Amino acid sequence: MYHLAGHPNVISIRGAYEDAVAVHLVMELCAGGELFDRIVQKGHYTERKAAELARVIVGVVEVCHSMGVMHRDLKPENFLFVDQTEEAALKTIDFGLSVFFRPGQIFTDVVGSPYYVAPEVLKKKYGPEADVWSAGVIIYILLCGVPPFWAENEQGIFEEVLHGKLDFESDPWPSISEGAKDLVRRMLLRDPKKRLTAHEVLRHPWVQVGGLAPDKPLDSAVLSRMKQFSAMNKLKKMALRVIAENLSEDEIAGLKEMFKMIDSDNSGQITYEELKVGLKKVGANLQESEIYALMQAADVDKSGTIDYGEFIAATLHLNKVEREDHLFAAFQYFDKDGSGYITPDELQLACEEFGLGSDDLSLDNMIREVDQDNVGRIDYNEFVAMMQKPALGLAKKAGAGLESSFSIGFREALRMA
Repeated sequence: MYHLAGHPNVISIRGAYEDAVAVHLVMELCAGGELFDRIVQKGHYTERKAAELARVIVGVVEVCHSMGVMHRDLKPENFLFVDQTEEAALKTIDFGLSVFFRPGQIFTDVVGSPYYVAPEVLKKKYGPEADVWSAGVIIYILLCGVPPFWAENEQGIFEEVLHGKLDFESDPWPSISEGAKDLVRRMLLRDPKKRLTAHEVLRHPWVQVGGLAPDKPLDSAVLSRMKQFSAMNKLKKMALRVIAENLSEDEIAGLKEMFKMIDSDNSGQITYEELKVGLKKVGANLQESEIYALMQAADVDKSGTIDYGEFIAATLHLNKVEREDHLFAAFQYFDKDGSGYITPDELQLACEEFGLGSDDLSLDNMIREVDQDNVGRIDYNEFVAMMQKPALGLAKKAGAGLESSFSIGFREALRMA
């Protein structure tokens, strides 16, 4: 949940606390009830509403997969509305069965819920495609009010999942569009290799707003974060590195897995070639010049490679800068003498510690960018304002390409930051 922070349709975790009896997870409140209950109340949704919800549900699957996470228990009960209104935001919950995965990795443990479990899970040989099957089952239920594979007992349900035929003849299916049927059919293919990916589902005409799929490729969540980072000034990049180094293992566990996946030779450094291959694995489709620009931005110390700390800083979600303790710790790192100000000398020292070259002119520019009262030094309020200010240059540079489900969260994050 820490790893997926910032997505508007993923439940946000406020913190985890342990006492002598239990571990307490504090999450945002969702008071609007389960998607399951609304389906029961309505019988089934209109196609337009079902398509809207499909965009949200599959958008979450796409961002999970692009961040190297498999949910493994997608079902209507695990989607909650934030309030009781008709247009309330839908949030994905219950990551108790979720795991980090690497491309090509095979899982064998049978988990999930009978109606929604993919056939390959029952065969004990599966990957992230199983989430798409579960999402397909949910969309089928949204459209007609009943699951596609059912029986009187669990064993019977499993037999149906493995061998049953999809029913598109019973009411209301004769009045449902061919586009909806085509999507469901392709999400519920028993061969996971032939099944649509979450990325492909989002490009299906029935799911698209207005029914027209754009030509632009979707950005992965990791790529969106790296683009965001590339638009930041040098001081903010260094500050994010400081924050990253002070986070708990839990908060960066997912990014650590992604680093290991991209660092194919386990050298502890990501080269240009490894970044190119790694971004392709998580769904990014970039030109050489764009990959080079991201490499340059993330490689803060200009060593020619991206080390672990640089990668975490570059892919950290900006919700981390909301926390006062993170901001204060980062400010203290730069304010060496504890005077309450970051001076040019202290900034020079920090640049040296980060292996950055900095002449007097660039130091002056770094101070001037942040120093709102023009006294030649940065106080805490100015530092916080810089950290929470959106990276405006990004909108011009990369905004046009951010058309994925994650881009909504990305724009929200920019506003929030």
